Amino acid sequence: MKDQLNETHDPGTRSWVESANSPDTDFPIQNLPFGVFESGNNLASVGVAIGDQVLDLSTVAEAELILDVDQITRDAAMEESLNLLMALGADRRRALRRGIFELLREGSPARSRIEPHLIPISRATMLLPAHIGNYTDFYASIYHARNVGSLFRPENPLLPNYQWIPIAYHGRASSIVPSGTPVHRPQGQIKPDNAQVPIFGPSRRLDYELEVGVFIGPGNQQGTSIPIDEAGQHAFGVCLVNDWSARDIQAWEYQPLGPFLAKNFATTISPWIVTMDALAPYRVPAFSRPAGAPPPLPYLAGAGDQASGGLDLWLEVLISTSTMRNRKLVPQRLSQGNFRDMYWTLGQMIAHHACNGCNLQPGDLLASGTVSGESQESRGCLLELTTKGVPTIQLPTGETRTFLEDGDEIILRGYCKREGAARIGLGECRGTILG
Repeated sequence: MKDQLNETHDPGTRSWVESANSPDTDFPIQNLPFGVFESGNNLASVGVAIGDQVLDLSTVAEAELILDVDQITRDAAMEESLNLLMALGADRRRALRRGIFELLREGSPARSRIEPHLIPISRATMLLPAHIGNYTDFYASIYHARNVGSLFRPENPLLPNYQWIPIAYHGRASSIVPSGTPVHRPQGQIKPDNAQVPIFGPSRRLDYELEVGVFIGPGNQQGTSIPIDEAGQHAFGVCLVNDWSARDIQAWEYQPLGPFLAKNFATTISPWIVTMDALAPYRVPAFSRPAGAPPPLPYLAGAGDQASGGLDLWLEVLISTSTMRNRKLVPQRLSQGNFRDMYWTLGQMIAHHACNGCNLQPGDLLASGTVSGESQESRGCLLELTTKGVPTIQLPTGETRTFLEDGDEIILRGYCKREGAARIGLGECRGTILG
C-alpha cells in the first residue's frame, strides 16, 4: 500500500476548518469520508465530513469548484446517492479526494468560496449512503466461529470447511437502516429448552453483532470473476455494521439453511463511508494462520493481499440503558477488538463472492461477520461475552444484562491510529431497542 500513500495522508497537514484539527476528531482532513444527508430542504445530497462540518459536495460540484476532475465525476457527485461515485474507477476516485483535500487544506485560496457550502453535522440528517441492491454477511473471524461453535458443538466447534472457504449468507438489503433508527424487537418461532413444541412470540435473547462493512465499487459482469490481486479496486470504502440477531429465533430456525428471521428484521450501518484510499496508511499483513492450518487456495492467495490485506482498525461496543440515560451516565464499554484479527481479508471476501461469476454491483454491501479477538474483552457480541447468557454484565446502575432489554442503546465506534499517521475514525453506529 506504500504506492498509494500521497500528500493527502500527511499527518502534518491542517485544515482551515478548525474542528478538523482536534486530535480526537474522527474526521480530520486526512479522512474525508463520504455520506448522504438532508439539511431541511428534503433534498438528499452527497456530503463529505470534515471535523464537525459537512461539505455539500453536490453544490460544490455544481459550481465546478473542484479542480482536476472531469464531468463524469462532477455528475456523479451531484447524485442523491453514492452509487455512481462508487462505480468510478480508482483514478477518478483518487482525483476527487485530492481535489476536496486541496479545497479544505489550510491556506487554500478557495476558502471563501467553499465556506458557504459547509453546514454543521448536527444540522444534517444522515441517510443511507447508497441504494443497496444486495447485502452479504460473512463469518470471517475464526475466534468468533470457535467461540460460538463451542457453545453448540463443544466436541467440534470449528466446522471442517471454515479454514478453506469464506463462509457467508445472503442477507436482507431492504431492512438495512442508518445509524439512529430505532430497532423493533422481532417476533418469531422459539423453542424453549425442554419444550416439546415451539411457541410464537417476541425474542427474549436479542443481541448485537459488531461488524465492518465494505461497499463495492465498480464490480464485475455476470459470468466473470474478480481476481484476488484486483479485489482492492472493487472496494470503495468501509463502515460500521450492527447485525442485530435474535438468538432464540436463530437457534430454532438455522438448520439446515442458516439465518433467516433471526437476522433480517434490521441491520444498522454507520452513515459515513471511509474510503480505502484514506485507509491506506493502516493496512497490515493478512491474518497469520497458525501452524498446521491450510494455506488459502490460489484464487484467494494474492501476494499483495497477503502483504497488506489486513486492516489495523480498532473497534468498540458501548451500551446505554434508559436508566443510565435518565441518570445522565456515560455509556459503558462492553468490548474492544481489532479488525486485523479477522481470518479472511476484505479482498478474499470480494474475490470469493465473485469467483462463481456472481455479479457484484456498485453499492452492494459485504459485512465481515462478528469481529472478535482471542481475549474475553474483544468478543463482539453478547452471545460470546455472556457464554450463551450464563454470566451477566454488570452496569453502573446495578442493572445486569445477558441479552438486550427494551430501551437499551448499542453504540459501535471504530478508528485507526498509528505512529506517523493521523488518527481517523468511522464515526458511530447507534440503535435503540423498542418493544
